[in-house]
Amino acid sequence: MKSKSSFTIPFKHPLKPAKPFKKSVAYFSMEFAVDQALKIYSGGLGFLAGSHMKSANSLNQNLIGIGMLWKHGYYDQERNQDNSMKPEFREKIYHYLIDTETKVSIEISGKQVWVHAYYLPPDVFDTAPMFLLTTDTDGNDHEARSISYNLYSSDPTTKVAQCMVLGIGGTKMLDALEYEPEVYHFNEAHALSGAFYLYQKFKTAPQLRKRFVFTTHTPEEAGNEKHDITFLKNLGFFAGLKLETVRKITGQKDSVFNHSLAALRLARKANGVSKLHGEVSRQMWGGYEKICEIDHITNAQNQAYWTDKTLDAARLAQDTKTIMARKEELKKELFKTVANQCGKLFDPKVLTIVWARRFAGYKRADMLTWDRERFHRLMTNSKYPVQIIWAGKPYPKDMGAIETFNGLVYLSNLYDNMAVLTGYELALSKLMKDGSDAWLNNPIVTREASGTSGMTAAMNASLNLSTYDGWICEFARDGENAFIVPVAAGEDINKQDMENLYDLIETKVLPTYYDQPEKWQEMVLTSMNDVNAFFGSDRMATEYYEKLY
Repeated sequence: MKSKSSFTIPFKHPLKPAKPFKKSVAYFSMEFAVDQALKIYSGGLGFLAGSHMKSANSLNQNLIGIGMLWKHGYYDQERNQDNSMKPEFREKIYHYLIDTETKVSIEISGKQVWVHAYYLPPDVFDTAPMFLLTTDTDGNDHEARSISYNLYSSDPTTKVAQCMVLGIGGTKMLDALEYEPEVYHFNEAHALSGAFYLYQKFKTAPQLRKRFVFTTHTPEEAGNEKHDITFLKNLGFFAGLKLETVRKITGQKDSVFNHSLAALRLARKANGVSKLHGEVSRQMWGGYEKICEIDHITNAQNQAYWTDKTLDAARLAQDTKTIMARKEELKKELFKTVANQCGKLFDPKVLTIVWARRFAGYKRADMLTWDRERFHRLMTNSKYPVQIIWAGKPYPKDMGAIETFNGLVYLSNLYDNMAVLTGYELALSKLMKDGSDAWLNNPIVTREASGTSGMTAAMNASLNLSTYDGWICEFARDGENAFIVPVAAGEDINKQDMENLYDLIETKVLPTYYDQPEKWQEMVLTSMNDVNAFFGSDRMATEYYEKLY
């Protein structure tokens, strides 16, 4: 962490932009994961946006981030007395943020709400300059202050109000800072309300469209945010626009307002976040009239932040012995956390499989445990021993996902070689990627728009063990740089995927690790080279300028 820099209005970008990146861009995202010390993210969307901010900095791009300063973060994942999951909400205070002393007011449910901006200078966490918005400020009552307390509120009214603070508040704040970017980039549809403020600023839909681009992350139409249009109007979501005008410029005639569809009709161009997701998105939205072009820019992660330097130097030297020796050291570091949290001593010589990401139904965290007999055989195999670690945060109100997490915790009591960790944030994520041999990823195919955790695992000498979805389709060659579960067909894909995953672990993953160590090492080196060749965020941030901005 470095010293604070001063802040003045009108705001001027502090970095001198490189020639290909001179166009000014404001990148709006509900969450950013830029450092363990700044807890304003929940999962993959934040990890992606954080890596983007770091690459924008290192490439000297003329880009700024607009986000939210969540007072309680997402939540702190603690444990109850029986070790089950306990969400805790605690105030976070960040002394390294600069108070811009700038406020704007927006109208929510007919009431004036003040939005206050704090500034994260580039030299603190090596990011693009970032403005973080809060309603926890003087002049607001408790209800208004609480809008920016918790990321992704479970209350629909509060959640839409949060989107309005990011969208209307963020675009209005840029005006107050006397900073007008050439491009407004909304990362997912959370900031969509800002488009209605900008429409009034730029007077016509073509003038708005010229400046507005959109990234969609949701690979199912049903998963995109929808609300009753009158509910949104009464909240002030349309920034004072008449419904007649809203319907005209978004083409939505009925009472249900689809946020992503509106964004696709108001934007100049949009993108999905992997090649497959781009195809799925074009198919999903292709039946709707007057949507913009949907391209794809595959997600990526920032190597400078995520990659262990010793591992990367060994990769460049094609030194597999050093890679394996360093990997054993990194496993020992992860196993200290396992011992601390779970009271279990893991062996760095044993194949270690890790599943770590957000707990959600389609990601099927507990798939390996669906067949208890087969799971028991796997966990008690003396010829090919295995250790498995799980971690991840369910949405704090998603009781199904929490039950899945807790079920794994209770099952882990039966096995010395099974652990479930809490506190899956940037620091633990780094530790788990460093310390895993195989990175397990088993979502239902086509449900994962991209996924990024396997990228950073591969950068740190872990082999992807995955279903064929998201970014994996552009990366994996089964048996060469990853282990891929065959795509299931027919009715019971869950059962097929589980059986295929077990077959893969029992007949390929374990025998390769123990009986063919040279083949394993060769696969690891190939994987590391392949992931670094394309899945670094410098490539992604460059493509956003070339293909979207």
